[in-house]
Amino acid sequence: MKAIHAQASSPAVGACPARDSHPGHRSLRKGRASVPNGVYLVTTITLERNRLFTDFAVGCAAARCFEDADLLGDARMLAWVLMPDHAHWLLQLGERDPLKRVVNRLKSASARHVNRVRGTYGAIWAKAFHDHGLRGEEDLRDTARYVVANPLRAGMVNRVGDYPFWNAVWL
Repeated sequence: MKAIHAQASSPAVGACPARDSHPGHRSLRKGRASVPNGVYLVTTITLERNRLFTDFAVGCAAARCFEDADLLGDARMLAWVLMPDHAHWLLQLGERDPLKRVVNRLKSASARHVNRVRGTYGAIWAKAFHDHGLRGEEDLRDTARYVVANPLRAGMVNRVGDYPFWNAVWL
């Protein structure tokens, strides 16, 4: 797997209580199931859609977590992209940990690293996240291409390779 394209991967720390009671967050959890070995497209946004990751050092701090084997446990990161105010992860679960546990570890660790770089404390991610379990007929590579092409669709770069914060196992 290729290194981060950078030059120099429960809620995040200190969840905001007002966010906990948001009815939209409850609806995101309805019907959520973690299927062992299932593949999920996960989207998580920063708290209040703050554009934290326009700062290169902050983006590097978060992105380092996305492929950390200790955080993933027996799950596998297939593709990811870190945008200025959100992240997309294409994850394949293992046998042990449910999706929520893997996502919470990624969010918590990346929040700690980001806060260390910024000299701040507290939540950086919104409490909830959106997930879509891929069905057998959905092509993993097409989904990975969709994930890593986010900066292109947002008009941030002309080529995916020009964007520093993404990766996919098929490279």
